[in-house]
Amino acid sequence: MSTEKMAIRRKSLLYKTAVEYGDYTINHVEGCSHGCLYPCYAMMMARRFGKVKSYEEWLRPKIVSNAIDLLKKEIPRHRDKIKFVHLCFSTDPFMYGHETITNLSFELVSLLNESGIKCTSLTKGILPIKLAQLSDQNEFGITLISLNEDFRKEYEPFASPYKDRIESLYRLHKKGIKTWVSIEPYPTPNIIDQDFGSILKAISFVDKIIFGRLNYNPMVSQYPSYKDFYDSLSREVIEHCIRNNQEWHIKNGTMYGWSKKIGHPDDSISAGKGFDSRI
Repeated sequence: MSTEKMAIRRKSLLYKTAVEYGDYTINHVEGCSHGCLYPCYAMMMARRFGKVKSYEEWLRPKIVSNAIDLLKKEIPRHRDKIKFVHLCFSTDPFMYGHETITNLSFELVSLLNESGIKCTSLTKGILPIKLAQLSDQNEFGITLISLNEDFRKEYEPFASPYKDRIESLYRLHKKGIKTWVSIEPYPTPNIIDQDFGSILKAISFVDKIIFGRLNYNPMVSQYPSYKDFYDSLSREVIEHCIRNNQEWHIKNGTMYGWSKKIGHPDDSISAGKGFDSRI
């Protein structure tokens, strides 16, 4: 069934999020055709609260048909409180193979920019080059937890190929747009044994890296010394970012003993200059 025929209406769109690196957000699509099997937290919550009944239903995204009208009404009410708006925390704004969703996301970012509001986004799809036409304050990112296509086909079965994902991000970078990568949820070696350094090398051009562990998968805790594993990779991210003059953010619950050793007050850490450390 085409995305155009799958639609829902909502009473509100723009809201303040409690996500640690968020401010305001919009989720203008329900469901996600990428079908990630880490498992996907967004799908777990959608099923828990009765928004979808099955994995198959989650794979059939529904556009919020009144998203533009809602945003036009809500921007004046929230504008003075908004630092930035993120697309999206419970779906994908540039869903692979769904041009209608991509076009709607572009319209929403344009509308927010016209009101002087900066936007950020994260995708496992392809970032359209026309995003470079919008505000140079925007920040666009991709999720990248591997370079292995066999792994992607197993855990992100309907998302874009990793190479295509990186190339779309690089094209925006070449246009002078701020770019970032979320290496989350990163798997332990008993799920896939891979060269972490090669992933960092592939994204050495970006402005910022976010790193986070894989949650909600029992295989993680079955890996010996998984806490030391995530501590070690967190250090590797930070050292890489220092060498490449990039910003970084290590997600809550990813670092264990090392964050306490360096005297950090919680289990997350951000640092860098020139890039919004909240993202």
